[in-house]
Amino acid sequence: MDATMRVIEREGVAAVSQRRVAAEAGVPPSAVTYHYASIDDLLVATLTRVNDSYVTALEALSDDRDEALRGLAGIIARRGSGRAHLMAECELFLMAARRPALRPEVDRWNRAVDAFLAPRLADPADRAGVAAAIDGLFLRGCVEDPPPGVEEVHRIIVRLVPGRRNGPAGPR
Repeated sequence: MDATMRVIEREGVAAVSQRRVAAEAGVPPSAVTYHYASIDDLLVATLTRVNDSYVTALEALSDDRDEALRGLAGIIARRGSGRAHLMAECELFLMAARRPALRPEVDRWNRAVDAFLAPRLADPADRAGVAAAIDGLFLRGCVEDPPPGVEEVHRIIVRLVPGRRNGPAGPR
């Protein structure tokens, strides 16, 4: 899966093949086909691994609103992985539009975000709006130079999630 991510980082999802991933991993192609019968299987496993890290990080955030929102901003604006890695992750998520096998992982992410927001926003429409903003902030991290930092992302999220529990998202 690390090799798959490196291929996607350099060349995009379209470049992923069992042979190319095997070469990147330094193993015979048969080793990849033994574990992953199809490209979709390989992509699903890779997206699941990416998603596991995000969902785990989201679930580990504090119950305290301010700490949780700052933690969420850190998840979105993380710098350690680099832009190429973030672009690869986003490309995997976007591939779900064309590859139904990837959709359960996108659904899992959406459920995790909704579960994170539910104690802070009672209205499902408000949660959907904030979730869309979160997804948009990830995309901005791929295309803006420099990408939004933790403070900028935090300022945006704090405006969308009210300080009082289960209140409206702000002036309408």
